[in-house]
Amino acid sequence: MGEFGRLLIGLGIALIIFGIFVSFVGRLPGDIVVKRENFTLYFPIATSILLSVVLSIIFYLFSKFF
Repeated sequence: MGEFGRLLIGLGIALIIFGIFVSFVGRLPGDIVVKRENFTLYFPIATSILLSVVLSIIFYLFSKFF
């Protein structure tokens, strides 16, 4: 059970760091924003890719320990 606790602590720290990064940076350079008179389209390509990589690493580590 000690390994599971360490995994949860590591994931929590990673999520906190990711949350702080997103809070301060806001939009990443690859995100697309289209602004018109009465319309705004926000398509977060870079954020989606980064989130996908982070989740893939988390799920890989989770499956490795269980």
